[in-house]
Formats: sequence, C-alpha cells, structure tokens
Amino acid sequence: MTFAAAAGLSVANTYYAQPLLDAIAQDFGIAPATVGLVVTLTQIGYGLGLIFIVPLGDLVDRRKLILGQGILSVIALVSIAMARSEAILFASLAAMGLMAVVIQILIAFAATLASPQERGRTVGLVTSGIVIGILGARSIAGLLADLGGWRMVYLISAVLTLVMVGLLLRVLPRQSSPTGTDNYLAVLRSTPTLFLHDRILLVRGVLALLIFAAFSTFWTALVLPLSAAPFSYSHTQIGLFSLVGLTGAIAATGAGRLADRGLGQWTTGLSLIFLLVSWALIALLPVSLPALLVGVILLDLAVQAVHVTNQSIIFERHPEARSRLVGGYMVFYSLGSGVGAITSTMVFAHSGWLGVSALGATFSLFALLVWFGTRRLSTSERGR
Repeated sequence: MTFAAAAGLSVANTYYAQPLLDAIAQDFGIAPATVGLVVTLTQIGYGLGLIFIVPLGDLVDRRKLILGQGILSVIALVSIAMARSEAILFASLAAMGLMAVVIQILIAFAATLASPQERGRTVGLVTSGIVIGILGARSIAGLLADLGGWRMVYLISAVLTLVMVGLLLRVLPRQSSPTGTDNYLAVLRSTPTLFLHDRILLVRGVLALLIFAAFSTFWTALVLPLSAAPFSYSHTQIGLFSLVGLTGAIAATGAGRLADRGLGQWTTGLSLIFLLVSWALIALLPVSLPALLVGVILLDLAVQAVHVTNQSIIFERHPEARSRLVGGYMVFYSLGSGVGAITSTMVFAHSGWLGVSALGATFSLFALLVWFGTRRLSTSERGR
C-alpha cells in the first residue's frame, strides 16, 4: 500500500499542470501557442528518465535510488512553485518529470520483493495507486488552484512528497546492491537488446503502444466535444469524467491475480475484446451520455487489465533486469500515448467524434490482431 501511495503521488505530479495551463500562462505572460511546453517538457524529462535513470535500479541499491529521487522531486516541486521566470519554470518541470520515473523503480522493487505466486497481485496493487494518481490529479489540481492559486498545488505536493520520503525511509527494506558485473553503459545498451531478442517482451511492448494509443486518443479528444454545444461543459465538469475511470484501479489487482494463475494470455485477449467493444459505445456520445460512461468504464478496465498483465509477464522473463524491463516497456507506453494524443486532435478537426472513435477502434483492433497472431507464444520460454 505504501508503494502504491508513493507511486500515485509521484505520477500525479506530472498531471497537475493540465488543468492549470490557463493560470500558468496568465501568470508568466506565456503565449497560448507556447504554454504547451509546460506539459511537453515534463514528458521529455520523463522519457529521458526512463532511458537513463530507471536502468540504474539493476546496478545500485534501489532503496537509496528511490529516496534520492524523492528528495530531488521535493526540490523540483518547490522550485516550480517559487519560479519567477519562464526559464526556471520550464527547467524545474523537466527536472520533476525526470524524477517522476521513480514510479517504475517502485514497481520493479515491488515485483522483486513479492513471491512468484503474488507478483501479479502486487504489481496490480501498485498500478492501482498509479491509476488513482493519474485520474485524481486533474480534479485535485483544479480544486486547490481555485482555493489558493496554481502555485499552492505544487507546494502542497512538495510537502506530501517529503512526508512520503520519510515514510519510505522507514518501510523500504535494506538490500545489498545488485552483484552484476555490467557497467552503466552496458546496461543502457542491453535494454533494447532484451526486447529485440525476446519475442514475448517485444509483443508486450507493442501491445502497450497500441492500448495506450487508444487510451490517449479518448482522453485527449474528449474535451473537444464536451466543451462545445450542445454540452458546453466547464473544465471542472469535464474533469469529473476522469473519476469514472477509477474503475480501472479495481481491474488492476484482479488482472494481476489472474496472471498469477497462469491466465495472462486469455486475460489479455478478453480485455482487448472489451476495449474494441467500448468504442461502439463511446461513438454514441452525441446521442447518449450514459452510453459514453459505460464505454469509459469498459475502456479503462481493459487498458489497465492489459497493462498489469503485460508487466506481470515481462517481470518473469529476466528477473535480473527488472528495472531495464520496466523502463523499456514504458518507452512503448510513452510512444503510444504520444501517437494517440497527436492523431486524435487531427482526426477530430477533420472527421469529428465519429472519426476519433474510428481511430481508437483501429488501434484496439490492431492490438487484438497482434495478440491473436502471437497467442501461442509460451510466456514460460526463455530467449527467442
């Protein structure tokens, strides 16, 4: 539970800015075309962290690495809250994103501590915290900003992060550093090699890319029809839709338990069918809001179930390289999220909500076809 809370708090830091862009732009006099850097730089920092920091978990004491990242996150959050220039703001946001990859080190650490029979359930529990952090960040940021301004959001998060560092200092078990002989550069080079030489890892990475492309397609474009007539919802009202997705947190632990029982392949297939079906309901948005809500529940259940199952399977492949595995896997995740975000707004401009729904269904169909074509690959075999 502590790992889940720490991961949720860390991932929330990277999502607070989304509902605060207008306020930040006004405070610094940033042009609307430029304020997107607030989000972009955070994601760039996060991507660099996946590549250069997460693999360190296979070389150094994970306890020290997690605590060090936590302290640096506090400094970055305070720097954001106190920033008086765009340069300081942007640099601090990039640093915060860089440190937020502690999430992936927490997942790898939790998987290492868990017994093989409980690994899927454990990964699912930590992932539940991440889902709650992602979906709750928008609503919490909006509420705190209304009470005391956007800077208060980051100050309060800095305090909570410092408290969490203290708690982790007490509960994280002390372990000896990994005994591998590889150096840092060798570890970095080995990450893509692992995925290229192990078909199970590559398939799970491709599935992650496709499901998060579908996920990002929906959540990026949703604000466009809901903020326009006939709905004309406020940003606060639109943010409440994310709370419907909390059902995905319930799916996370359930999917992990099924993976522990050796049912990961079929859990993946069934979830991908649900994902494809969800778009038929989501496409009814102009006609039926209740249908949309049911579609959101199905979409989030499916995505989180596949996500947890993916991680449960890849952690079994190479136990000595779990940090590298999760870092490499999350690169696929980030690529998919970026592709979905970019293409969804372009498609909406040309084809409206039906076009967005068709795009999301296409990503989902490709994911189902990838699973179907590779379903006979045994997840218990090593190497190629």
